[in-house]
Amino acid sequence: MSERAAPFYCPYCGDEDLRPHETGHGAWGCASCNRAFQLKFLGLLTRGLQRNDVEPDGI
Repeated sequence: MSERAAPFYCPYCGDEDLRPHETGHGAWGCASCNRAFQLKFLGLLTRGLQRNDVEPDGI
């Protein structure tokens, strides 16, 4: 398993000047807009994964 990827852009201003924030794991601070945010994986949706390449019946 690989390490978690860092965000590339601030979700508020879109700038790339991000640094880890001291509040904890997954927390980032943007030096441009002076906002802090946290990334967290919540889980899979109840509908699960869907395949879009299946052709409909009755062609």
